[in-house]
Amino acid sequence: RLDRKLARLLSPLLRRLFPQAGKDEQTMGRICANVSANLLGLGNAATPLGIEAVRRMKGGADNASNELCRLVVMNTASIQLLPTTVAALRGTAGAASPFDILPAVWVTSLCSVSAGLAAAFLFQRIWRM
Repeated sequence: RLDRKLARLLSPLLRRLFPQAGKDEQTMGRICANVSANLLGLGNAATPLGIEAVRRMKGGADNASNELCRLVVMNTASIQLLPTTVAALRGTAGAASPFDILPAVWVTSLCSVSAGLAAAFLFQRIWRM
């Protein structure tokens, strides 16, 4: 399946973003599956995976870890390769080419995730001081 192949492809990058979570294969698997489902525009499928990853990352702690905050930022930024919901809505509304928005979606997704992760790393450094 495409989502599993994408998760395997993203695994090295995600292990760098989430080094502590990367030590637990089940947590990393949930993170990879969550991110790949979001990339494919499968938000409803991504949500339970993200919740399970958050539960596993949180453990018994009262505060969110920096990695947990990064995962929330990535989910909130809504990076997508295939915006299936928007394309379906455009198709229903009569758009001749519902997927002609792909380049704009890719650029805005990349910008939003980059800005969010940069802010998360910046705040991590500020609060460490």
